[in-house]
Amino acid sequence: MRESIKDKGRIEHILSTIRILLENKTRYTFEEMANDPIIFYGFVKHVKIIGEAVYMLTKEFRAAHPEVDWDIIEGMRHVLVHGYNKIKPKQLWDTIEYDIPELLPVMEQIYKEINSQSSL
Repeated sequence: MRESIKDKGRIEHILSTIRILLENKTRYTFEEMANDPIIFYGFVKHVKIIGEAVYMLTKEFRAAHPEVDWDIIEGMRHVLVHGYNKIKPKQLWDTIEYDIPELLPVMEQIYKEINSQSSL
């Protein structure tokens, strides 16, 4: 059973993981990431963490924040978990380069809203 009280913690995990991905993406080129399985699967793991946190959010929380395409993020998690042998480096890199940076300000705004509601 998913608990709404844990939604805040899951958003914190998402934000932390986004920041880790963005900080580390600048350390590697696409070629380095694609050709080094340790680096590649490190990035995979962090994208999975975001997807897992989204997967564990309550339905009510997700419904209250339709500005995020939760199903797409959850779908990526399913691909990374169940299709681990089919992950294409370019798709992973594009996700980190384009989708993750767009997600950051949205998650920051949601987190601010959560904090302002919990202080009432």
